[in-house]
Amino acid sequence: MRLLTALCAVGLAAAPLPLLAAEDLQIGPDVTSITIQTEDGAVEITRQKNEVQLIGGVLQPMIPVPGVHAAGELEVLAALQDESARVVDMRTTEWRVKSTIPGSIHIPYTEVAMRLDELGCSGGQGSWDCTGALDVFAFCNGPACGQSPQAIRAMVREGFPATKIHYYRGGMQDWTVLGLTTVENLF
Repeated sequence: MRLLTALCAVGLAAAPLPLLAAEDLQIGPDVTSITIQTEDGAVEITRQKNEVQLIGGVLQPMIPVPGVHAAGELEVLAALQDESARVVDMRTTEWRVKSTIPGSIHIPYTEVAMRLDELGCSGGQGSWDCTGALDVFAFCNGPACGQSPQAIRAMVREGFPATKIHYYRGGMQDWTVLGLTTVENLF
């Protein structure tokens, strides 16, 4: 195995590499690769466009705001059956109509700060009372989508308790790749 790895490394080292190919994606803001040292030598980690990615974007942290909980598919499925929880599709309408999680509600990331009343708060923008906040399971297009992290930051800024927010970072990309049921044409 080491011999195969070494031969591949030699072949790759000899091949000229473009600075940034059209199918290369960023790992994070201003980061296109990370080089690590292994027992077989240096390895450059990059992101390449492939057929299962919904978007390019940059990778998002598991916890976008301190206090927010990470959630996976099992937690989302449980939330869909819980009256005190809302699974919220925070993507734009054009993405939601293509496919979404059944039972989710739609509050686009650009509107969430004005619509916290749909999530158990009372009052209005700039003066929300979120003592009755529901558990919110926020999602967008997947690990490289910044829409739900942006919405989560806006929610917390408006007074929504971070501890009541669950971030499903995998979003529609992971949901779809795992073969879970989706619905289309919902607004």
